[in-house]
Amino acid sequence: MEILKLFVIALMPNLKVLLLTVLGSLLAMNRFNILSESAINNMNTMVYFVFSPALACSSLASTITLRSLIALWFMPFCIVLTVVVGTALGWLLVKITRVPYHLRGLVLGCCAVGNLGNLPLMVVPAICKEKSSPFGDENLCYKNGMAYASLSLALASILVWSFAYNIVRMYSIKNISTEKVTENPTFASESDAKSLSEVSTQTMAIETDERSHTNNDQHEIETYVVLHKEKMVTIFNILEKEKLRKYVKMLCKWSNLKQLFPPTLIGALVGLLIGVVPQFRHLIVGGSAPLYVIQDSIIMIGNACLPAMTMLVGANLLEGLKGERVKISVLFGIIVVRNIAMPVLGVAIVKGAVHFGIIHHDPLYEFVLMLQFALPPAVAISTSTQLFETGKGECSIIMLATYSFAAVSLTLWCTFFIWLVL
Repeated sequence: MEILKLFVIALMPNLKVLLLTVLGSLLAMNRFNILSESAINNMNTMVYFVFSPALACSSLASTITLRSLIALWFMPFCIVLTVVVGTALGWLLVKITRVPYHLRGLVLGCCAVGNLGNLPLMVVPAICKEKSSPFGDENLCYKNGMAYASLSLALASILVWSFAYNIVRMYSIKNISTEKVTENPTFASESDAKSLSEVSTQTMAIETDERSHTNNDQHEIETYVVLHKEKMVTIFNILEKEKLRKYVKMLCKWSNLKQLFPPTLIGALVGLLIGVVPQFRHLIVGGSAPLYVIQDSIIMIGNACLPAMTMLVGANLLEGLKGERVKISVLFGIIVVRNIAMPVLGVAIVKGAVHFGIIHHDPLYEFVLMLQFALPPAVAISTSTQLFETGKGECSIIMLATYSFAAVSLTLWCTFFIWLVL
């Protein structure tokens, strides 16, 4: 395949993302006001609870079987490795550039998780459908490529909504809690001092009363002391129950199943169960399956996820341009991590795995594995910032800068990857 033609094929998916982003920005302008603030919030909720779980479920159920899951074991390992290395590089970037506290979750998420969902689904089929595809037969390439891209999408959905989402949530919640505490920092100390003063006054009064009745009212004093001890024991038991109740509430908060199992993770697990278990697969998956209408409906819902998330990035961009700016050093650092450092690492890992016989030589499989290291940040991070209302404008600027740069860098990397695996 000619280099120029290969360059154009790799460029098209990035241009699609940029066009959808521009469309979202136009719909959010005051002249049209189609994507108003309330509409954006409602669409974010639909993406989080409906579109993304449906996409993960339908993709896994349609393409993944137990045999293919065992054969593709190295892909989950590579994806987890990209997250681990990206998080480490992101944390280093946070320390070097001194990112504000409320934006640390956003920077870590952008460095850790790439767009493993819609970009592979756009890039791989586009290359396979070319008449002079470098990966052989068009139908076989498309079938295998969709399986690889679907597994990448499902794993990415799990990581985005369980890892990056919770990083953004953690820093946003801590920031809000700190603000609430700092509103009145002397309240607790003043109330404690007042309570201590009252207790001291009561103690002095009791001691004076006991000294004045040393001989005549000894029996009454003993009775009073017994009653006083009983009251203190009762109060102590009440306090212990309150502490126990607080500990139980705290434990329930930390083990919130809604946070540990986001909707996309549940959808991915359901899709994986349907794809791996033959009985469920024959019942739901395939044109001749009795309940194929269920799968078809889920596919229709899931198809709305990718364009909706991409347009939301463009809608949020207008707010970012009006609000605070992101430091150039932060933008430059994220671009270097996602578009330079990670692809170099990906080439070393994949070629090393092939060299040592960890994975078999498959040009398309190697290309997809390398592609996962060269992708810009996941657009679902923008949805997370919208849900927690933290760093929305800054996230839009980061997405615009990284995807604008990726329109060139990803195209060059794809050209290099194809040349390398053939």
